[in-house]
Amino acid sequence: MKPLPLALAALIVLLQYPLWLGKGSWHRVAEVDRQVAQQRETNARLKARNDALDAEVRDLKQGFDAIEERARIDLGMIKRDEVFYQVVKQ
Repeated sequence: MKPLPLALAALIVLLQYPLWLGKGSWHRVAEVDRQVAQQRETNARLKARNDALDAEVRDLKQGFDAIEERARIDLGMIKRDEVFYQVVKQ
C-alpha cells in the first residue's frame, strides 16, 4: 500500500474524532441542548413567580385595601371600634 492513501485515511480519522468523541461531539451538543431547554423552563417558572411578587408589591404600595387585607388575614388585626367574633367549631 502506498503511503499517500494511508496518510489521507489517517487524516480523515483524525478529523472525525472531534465530531464523534471530542469536546464538541454530537452527544455533548444534545446534552447541552437538553440543559438549555431545562434552564429555559426554570427561568419561565421563576419569571412567573417574580411577576406575581412584583404585582403584589405594586398593589401594596398603591392600595390601602391590600395592606388592610394582609393585616386582617395574616396578622389577625381588626380596625378600631370593630367587634371581633371568633367562632369555635366543636
